[in-house]
Amino acid sequence: MVTHFKVAGHLACGHHGNNLTSTVELNRVKCRTCRNTDAYKEARRNQRNASRRAARKARSGQASNDWRSAWTQRLNALPGLQRLPRGFSGQPFV
Repeated sequence: MVTHFKVAGHLACGHHGNNLTSTVELNRVKCRTCRNTDAYKEARRNQRNASRRAARKARSGQASNDWRSAWTQRLNALPGLQRLPRGFSGQPFV
């Protein structure tokens, strides 16, 4: 069975009917005409860019947190009063 792409209450390919299967999930669309429309291509592009931005944000956020937590653990492990560098607010001494 062919699954169409539904945009704003209408099928992207322009077909009409009550018995047509439609979805807003891009990976489930099987209609070739729907896949060749500008609406489908734009939605696919937006989905791809959003996933890339999320991956980039996760990588950058994780890397910045990793070095910071590793540095804090290293300073906490040192004996005596070791001062934390600027940016580690709330803890003038460990």
